[in-house]
Amino acid sequence: MKEANREKGKHSFIAEARREQIIEAAIKTLDDIGYVKASLAQIAKNADISTGLISYHFSDKSDLMNHLLTNLLERSTTYILERVGKEVTPQKKLNAFILASLAYQGTHRERNIALLEIIFNARTPDNVPYYKLIDDQEDLIMIELRQILYDGQEQGVFGEFNVDVMCNLIQGAIGEYMLNNSITKKVDLETYSRELTKIIEKTVLNSKEENSKQDGR
Repeated sequence: MKEANREKGKHSFIAEARREQIIEAAIKTLDDIGYVKASLAQIAKNADISTGLISYHFSDKSDLMNHLLTNLLERSTTYILERVGKEVTPQKKLNAFILASLAYQGTHRERNIALLEIIFNARTPDNVPYYKLIDDQEDLIMIELRQILYDGQEQGVFGEFNVDVMCNLIQGAIGEYMLNNSITKKVDLETYSRELTKIIEKTVLNSKEENSKQDGR
C-alpha cells in the first residue's frame, strides 16, 4: 500500500512538473509572438516536447490558456498581498500595494505580457472577450485596495473621496507604466514608483493629517 502511494505521489509530482514546464513555455510563446499566433505546436517547440504531450495535460489551446490565466493571476495576487500583509497602517499598506504592483511588473515582464495577451485576445465559446469577464469580477487585488482605502477613511488617516474612483485611478496609474511605452522610455521604474506613491499619498491623506506632518518637520 505504501509502495502504491509512493508511486502515485511520484507520478503526480512528474505530471505537475510537466504542466509547469508547459505553462512556462506558453508564457514565452505569448511574449514572443502573441496570443493570436501562438499554437500548441509553437508552445511544444519552446518546451522541447511533443504537441501530443501538451494535449495529454490540456485538451486544447483554450484549456491551456485558461489554466495559464488562473496561474498568472494567482501569482501576481500572492506577490502583492504578501507584501501588503506585512504592513499595519492603511498609509503603509497603500504604499506597499503600489510599490509591490509596480515591482511585480518590473521583475515579471514576460508574465505581465502573457496576462495582457490572454485578457485582450482570448474569447469564450460564446465569443465573449476575456477582458469583459475580468471587468465583471471582483478580484482579490481590487477588494484589498478598496479595503485599504475604506480603513484609512474610517481611521481618519485618509480624507473624503469616492473609493471606487480612487481605486480606478490607482490601478490605472499602475497599469499605465506597462502599457505606455512613451513613459517607460522617459522614466525608470524606481522613479515612477517613488513619484506615484508620493502623488497618491498627498491625494488621499486627510488634509489635517498632512498639515500636522508638515508642522512636525
